Amino acid sequence: MTGRDVFSIWAPPGVMWTDWVRPVPFIYIDTSICAERIYNFFVPDIDYISKILVDTAIIVDSPEYEGVEEGVALARIGYRPVPLYNGTTEQDNAMALVDNSIISTALRSGASELIKLNIADDAPPAFLLDSNRMHRYKMDISLYDNSWDIYPQDLPSASYFIKNGINKIIVKSEKIQKDLKKILYGFQKKGMTIYFTSGYDCPEKI
Repeated sequence: MTGRDVFSIWAPPGVMWTDWVRPVPFIYIDTSICAERIYNFFVPDIDYISKILVDTAIIVDSPEYEGVEEGVALARIGYRPVPLYNGTTEQDNAMALVDNSIISTALRSGASELIKLNIADDAPPAFLLDSNRMHRYKMDISLYDNSWDIYPQDLPSASYFIKNGINKIIVKSEKIQKDLKKILYGFQKKGMTIYFTSGYDCPEKI
C-alpha cells in the first residue's frame, strides 16, 4: 500500500474525528527508510476498559509504535483510532532525536488490520500520541531535532467534544506530559472530566 492508501484507511473521508488525523507520518511510508523497518505488529489486550464508552474519548500516549498497536486494539471494541503523530523522519544515513520512521511502519501494518473492521461512523475517538515526542536531549550537535509538541488546535475543542456527546477523556500513559497537561486543564475548565490510567488499572479521576 502507498502512503495515500494507508492514510485513507486511517482517515476515511466524511467520518467523524478523522479531520484530526495528521498526514505527516504517512508521507514517509513510501520512502526507503520506512520500507527497511520490519517488526512484528502485535495487537495487545486492553485491560483498563472492557467495552466502548460512547461518552468517553481516549488519549493513548505511548512510546513509538505501541500507540498504533493499541489504537487497533481499541478499534476492535468500537473506537475510532486517530493518529496525531506530527514528527518528521530524518533523511537517510542521519540520526535523529525521535524515531518516527517506525511509527510510519506501524501505521502501514495497522492499516491492514483496520481495513478488516467495521467501525461506526460516529464511534468515539481514540487519539494516538508518541510519548517520546518531547525527547530533546542531544548527545551530539549533529543530531536532527525532530521532536514535537501537541497544541490545543491538534485536538477538538471542549465545546466540540461536548456537542458531539463526549464529556470524559481517559488518558492512558506512564505520565501526563506537560504539553498535554495544558490542554487537559483547559478541558476541565470547560466541564469535561479527565481520567488517568497506566493501562494496568481502572482509570481514576484526576
